[in-house]
Amino acid sequence: MQEEKTSMQAVCVDESGKLDLKPIPRPEPKDGQLLIRVIGRADLLQKRGLYPPPPSGESEILGLEASGVIAGIGLGVKGKWKLGSKVMAILGGGGYAEYVAVPEEHVMPVPSPLTLYQAAALPEAWLTAYQLLHFIAKVKPNETVLIHAGASGIGTAAIQLVRLSRAIPVVTAGSPEKLKFAEQMGAAAGINYKEEDCSEKVLQFTEGKGADVILDCVGESFWEMNICSLVIDGRWVLYGMLGGKTADGDLLGKLLRKRGNLLCSLLRSRSLQCKAELVRSFTEQVLPHFQSTDPPLWPVIDSMFNMEDVEMAHQRMEANKNIGKIIIKIANS
Repeated sequence: MQEEKTSMQAVCVDESGKLDLKPIPRPEPKDGQLLIRVIGRADLLQKRGLYPPPPSGESEILGLEASGVIAGIGLGVKGKWKLGSKVMAILGGGGYAEYVAVPEEHVMPVPSPLTLYQAAALPEAWLTAYQLLHFIAKVKPNETVLIHAGASGIGTAAIQLVRLSRAIPVVTAGSPEKLKFAEQMGAAAGINYKEEDCSEKVLQFTEGKGADVILDCVGESFWEMNICSLVIDGRWVLYGMLGGKTADGDLLGKLLRKRGNLLCSLLRSRSLQCKAELVRSFTEQVLPHFQSTDPPLWPVIDSMFNMEDVEMAHQRMEANKNIGKIIIKIANS
């Protein structure tokens, strides 16, 4: 069952790295898949070639998440999905197009308070933050969690999820505006990494103890500060390297003296089964709180751009101007 249409518009990356909007064949839902008419979200690492698709036949088209309505239902689908239902999904790629085919296990219903545009800001950031906190770090109540890039999509999701877990979020960001926003979202403290000694501030906040968990998307330029900020036997979770891939100095020695746990995680390269387990757990444990929690959870949207203006959206993110997520409005949504 599906809508009749054989082609679609998609944003592709040419050999020079320029984003190009062009018509391509529309995907067909395979066995166990749903076809979604989507809106998508910007992804810089994939554009730069730093976050390539896993070797499992994933789309080369940008976009690691989508929201929209079900436009087709493949054979073998087991869930009670209906054409026209509002859904959101985590993708291995393909969200920068009018349609995308997704395994049904990676699809979630859109919580009733959210619009489709708000839902587009949810899957990749919130599933990543949920995975880091609960599958990797196994955060516990009353623990202090240091979140780098606290005003990003993942950062603002992590703040709310840490609070939901009855733990204590502390964030870093590079401007007073971003720190103020993070604190409004629930951060217990904010540290300007451009102007302050982050490890000193963390130790002051924790009365000399340090952070129990660190969520780090920066890497190289923050490694020494991370170790200084970490509690004995703490968990440092590395999920990005925006600040570089190498570390000069006594990283291993200092980490060993702290008995620190360095845990590394990527979401996109995980197996379909692992992603399905993550989506199932998130749907059960977190989605209800977008309606029932007071105040409810909510995805943070910085700005929205039309599909033909996708290059401008990437320029805004590359300049690190955004607070929360940048949404691309697909033409037919």
